[in-house]
Amino acid sequence: MLVCGRRRLLNTLLQAQKQPHRDMRLVQFLAPPLAGPHLGLESGSGGGIIDLNAFDPTLPTTMTQFLELGEATLAVARRALATQLPVLPRSGVTFLAPVTRPDKVVCVGLNYVDHCKEQNVPVPKEPIIFSKFASSIVGPYDEILLPPESQEVDWEVELAVVIGKKGKHIQDTDAMAHVAGFTVAHDVSARDWQVRRNGKQWLLGKTFDTFCPLGPALVTKDSVADPHNLKICCRVNGEVMQSSNTNQMVFKTEQLIAWVSRFVTLYPGDVILTGTPPGVGMFRKPPIFLKKGDEVQCEIEELGVIVNKVV
Repeated sequence: MLVCGRRRLLNTLLQAQKQPHRDMRLVQFLAPPLAGPHLGLESGSGGGIIDLNAFDPTLPTTMTQFLELGEATLAVARRALATQLPVLPRSGVTFLAPVTRPDKVVCVGLNYVDHCKEQNVPVPKEPIIFSKFASSIVGPYDEILLPPESQEVDWEVELAVVIGKKGKHIQDTDAMAHVAGFTVAHDVSARDWQVRRNGKQWLLGKTFDTFCPLGPALVTKDSVADPHNLKICCRVNGEVMQSSNTNQMVFKTEQLIAWVSRFVTLYPGDVILTGTPPGVGMFRKPPIFLKKGDEVQCEIEELGVIVNKVV
């Protein structure tokens, strides 16, 4: 059945290439009484959701499997976007993270020039890499749980790159061919565990459950004018805490993919968090940390906004 499904998907490729281009924003969602997660497309800014699995039942129901099938599945999505289809109202949909349970979540530290200046530290000469566990991922409107183990939970808005094509030892010049698209990420961080506990290794402070909200959509790379020239901001309870531009990134998407793939194989669905701009709580005077009842909004131009309440 899978082979037949792939043949059917491939047959749509030429048809889809003839369709006019429209921005493509892929989502994962739940919508009872539909069973389990579904893949969808946002229909216009703030519009409803096109159910891709209803449009073509041969499509996978998870983003990772969708990306693994490559251009054929993207062609089906383009055709669906260009077709007059019924949409599900957003009020009846629960948005999941656009990617769940990837093989890996790769994170980059000190990757904004203005964030380095904020800390009075030199700009890195090579990417600083750490990780979160995939179990830290939650949806764009899910709650962030304050762990009892930490008293210093901080915010970090970040541009996230989603890998669409497997690769190892990828060259800078070929890197964008391995990118499916971009989304908004919140790199929630327990600073006490990041900088003082656990031998000052960052992992535990970065990977508590709910510490990686993603969304609201995976915006395909051809729908983003320039991922390295996007306004990026974070608001806590409506107050702007971080405000910068991705043009401040030290290492751009291509450089990060080339660097990371020297050490590990990148797989479809893998997520790379590309670093945060200045304005995080730990470097304020006095420091400010998240507390119960706070609402954090992370927003990136062209990609959207995620809103997470702290509980």
